[in-house]
Amino acid sequence: MVRQIVRGDASRPETRVNGRGYAAPPHIRRGAWISTRHQLLSDWWTAEVEALEVAIGRFRTDPTLTNNCDVVFFEIAGDRHLHVNVTHRYPTKPVRGWAGPGEMPDGFVHNRRFGDRSRAEMMRHVRDIVFAHPA
Repeated sequence: MVRQIVRGDASRPETRVNGRGYAAPPHIRRGAWISTRHQLLSDWWTAEVEALEVAIGRFRTDPTLTNNCDVVFFEIAGDRHLHVNVTHRYPTKPVRGWAGPGEMPDGFVHNRRFGDRSRAEMMRHVRDIVFAHPA
């Protein structure tokens, strides 16, 4: 199941970007977007992921975000961990606990996995990488 929540500056006209999400036109620096989606193989992480997506949806009110960001939650067969990839359009400084960055066609990706962390801890770690400082 894949679900996508896209956030941007609602006061600005939006344009389609690469078929993946919406972003303000390039000349607008504030109001960058954050998209979330998930590809879960089981129901094990469903409640946690849905709560994290709702919380991430509230990030758009933070004016410090200037680097478009895509957050993907997923599971890997045979592994009970929740895996998270966070891709920024522009490089960011490393954040403790996150591997990367890896250079991808869509930007720079960091990843990590969660096992026995609380929802609040997972949210803090995701927030740290979404709002990572520019490199």
